[in-house]
Amino acid sequence: MIPITDSRIESYLMHMIPEDDPHLAAMEEKAEESGLPIVGRLVGRFLYLLTRLRQPALVVELGSGFGYSAYWFARALSVRGKVVLTDYSEKNVAYARQVFTESGFSGRGEFRVGDALQIGREYNDIDLLFIDIDKYQYPEAIRVMWPRLAPNALVIADNALWHGKVAEEGTQDRETEGIRQFNEFMFSHDDFFSSIIPLRDGVLLAYKFN
Repeated sequence: MIPITDSRIESYLMHMIPEDDPHLAAMEEKAEESGLPIVGRLVGRFLYLLTRLRQPALVVELGSGFGYSAYWFARALSVRGKVVLTDYSEKNVAYARQVFTESGFSGRGEFRVGDALQIGREYNDIDLLFIDIDKYQYPEAIRVMWPRLAPNALVIADNALWHGKVAEEGTQDRETEGIRQFNEFMFSHDDFFSSIIPLRDGVLLAYKFN
């Protein structure tokens, strides 16, 4: 495994961003206790910033867990925007719905239980697509969702550097190969302008040309 960021840099960045939102704190505590991975506060703030800049009407998340990243999107959305959450677990989706309701964002969320790729097919004119499902599914995810993106859409994918494994020549498990194929597609396709930000586990950001 190759470290993405120096732990001292990460500590410095975390020190710079105190957060007093009790819902975020509760979700971070839940993630630590359950072992369910979340994007974390550094990436969350990045998602918030991108959302404020783009002001999407429709955000679709492929893989929401219990709603941590979706909560960052919801905080940044205008009153006309909504984020679609998807997860196999009814328990996770119920928890996300509860958090959104308690925080006053219930009108900004649409909560779906089931296969993210099947659910994603139901939406069109997506302004912001967030991909955080099983890593081997990333290539299929972009093939399925690409025709459903609005002009000038943003595509954001978590774990784009996958613990540094994408740079290790001898690593060929299907999760790593899925991320490699996805990254290569996003950087080689004429419809997208892509970059990877080496934050946490790597965040791919792509702009879809009109």
